[in-house]
Amino acid sequence: MGEILAIINQKGGCGKTTTAVNFGTSLALLGKTVLIVDFDPQANATTSFGVDKLKLEKTIYDALSGEINVEKVIKATFIKNLFILPSNIELSGIEVELNNKKNFHDALKNLLNPVKDLFNYIIIDVPPSLGVITVNALVAANGVIIPIQAEYYALEGVADLINTIKLVEERLKSPSPIRGIVLTLYDSRTILGREVYKELKTYFGGKEHIFDSVIPRNVKLAEAPSHGLPCIIFDPVSRGSKAYMKLAKEFLELENQEH
Repeated sequence: MGEILAIINQKGGCGKTTTAVNFGTSLALLGKTVLIVDFDPQANATTSFGVDKLKLEKTIYDALSGEINVEKVIKATFIKNLFILPSNIELSGIEVELNNKKNFHDALKNLLNPVKDLFNYIIIDVPPSLGVITVNALVAANGVIIPIQAEYYALEGVADLINTIKLVEERLKSPSPIRGIVLTLYDSRTILGREVYKELKTYFGGKEHIFDSVIPRNVKLAEAPSHGLPCIIFDPVSRGSKAYMKLAKEFLELENQEH
């Protein structure tokens, strides 16, 4: 059965999409079958695989609206084992539509149910908010990965996010355990980067797994999307690509230990 992971943090600019795209691609390159669900109206994960979001005939929005089967919306990417459920700006209307429906929080879970056994991992790229879309992602997911950027306000808002995760678990009987926290935009040369990493360890006090693999501040990670490529394909030997491959290997190692 496929494992569904939500990449989540309501703070913008912390590398959620970069993580979803490059972590997912790394898992595919390691032989896992991966579906990336672009659950963000900005559709940056979609364009990261060279898909023109303006020319898409059907997206996740159409599947959620019940207009089309999700299988018909999923696209194979140019990377073996890697598929995308694309998005575009139309998705921004889904919050209003879902709010009017009974059990609105189950929409994404119900959408992915028929296809989840086709993939080893389904990775959901979640927008920076704590609204209906995020609640749907949490209900659909078996686990959560939180990217946190190495800056002074890194932990601001994390308490709100953890409260939301707990509320979803308690009220909707849908646990989404935190599978790991990954430090992004990290510069080991600065005292700040090292301090934030230490602060993370203290804040979570061993309760949550902090990945040893940290994602550096790297120009190639920023450049790759403009070429319609994940960085790990655009420049496999860049520091950013190597870090995401290391993260994927660390994640799989933890999975093996747990099973």
